[in-house]
Amino acid sequence: MMRLKWMTLVCFGLLLITGCSTTRQGSSLHRFEYAELHMGTVFRIVLYAPDKMKGDAAAVAAFQRVGKLDDVMSDYDPKSELMQLCGKPAGVPVKVSQELFDILRESQRVAKESDGVFDVTVGPYVRLWRVARKKKVLPSQTELAEAAKAVGYRKLVMDEREGTVTLTVPNMRLDLGGIAKGYAADQALGVMRRMGISRAMVAASGDIAVGDAPPGHAGWAIGIASIDPKDESLQKTVLLKNAGISTSGDMEQGIEIDGVRYSHVVNPATGLGLTERIQATVIGPNAMTTDGLDNTVCAMGVQRGLALIDSLPRTAALVVTKDEGGKHVFTSRRFKQLHFQN
Repeated sequence: MMRLKWMTLVCFGLLLITGCSTTRQGSSLHRFEYAELHMGTVFRIVLYAPDKMKGDAAAVAAFQRVGKLDDVMSDYDPKSELMQLCGKPAGVPVKVSQELFDILRESQRVAKESDGVFDVTVGPYVRLWRVARKKKVLPSQTELAEAAKAVGYRKLVMDEREGTVTLTVPNMRLDLGGIAKGYAADQALGVMRRMGISRAMVAASGDIAVGDAPPGHAGWAIGIASIDPKDESLQKTVLLKNAGISTSGDMEQGIEIDGVRYSHVVNPATGLGLTERIQATVIGPNAMTTDGLDNTVCAMGVQRGLALIDSLPRTAALVVTKDEGGKHVFTSRRFKQLHFQN
């Protein structure tokens, strides 16, 4: 599933200016903020460290990790490991790096849980949809039928023992846009934790990974924006620690073709963008999990999407739809158990 993310989550009290630092009264930790461009978006890091030297070192190491993962997972760079894999002959097992194997394994798990609604083999559809959005002309049925031959998560075979990946049919193209940023945010957080920085947050557009809570607070305050980009009010402000949160929808990236409004999110069942106005925020144990699920919930719809969320441990969701009757808000069972800022 393809996703171009934007910042629909707001981290309150954070100016997100590179190099900015503050000291909380009574605490030996100082807050530092950093930002760099990776994976086509701005990665922002906020951390608490004893001094600037340690904070800077942790941020540099975290950004280096994200940069390496971009080299592995990009579907825009023909030299990336992902695109090199896609260029191999069909049916040939290919040994891949641990990072690529891990994220593909997680992608296949989500694909099975969602009955293929999440599907990283959707790349051929994504290519067509990018052109369609640019030209404002729908792909032809012939083009969609040809792309469909190379789409389907069961056509991707993984060998855990050998660490290999096999693309079983010609012209397959993998797209990790629906999960890579969350994975990278988790990895960046892990790098900093191993360096002794546990109170940190990594925000990659609409995907956020948070560690231990800031000093003196119950958690990181994350605001969930309205489905309407003209509405500056917030749906909720949730307090999180050691968790991930992701939001996706079509608020700002929808496009009208032949009188129908389509989302940027591609449905693997049709090869076209979604037509329902829907936004999903998912909260879970890490950002890779939530990144893989937010678009999935949008594509599944309210009833099926929330049923999936309720079936998963430590996972909650808020879904907002919009139609002629206005906005409608739906929540999973665990969402009401979260801590919110008053």
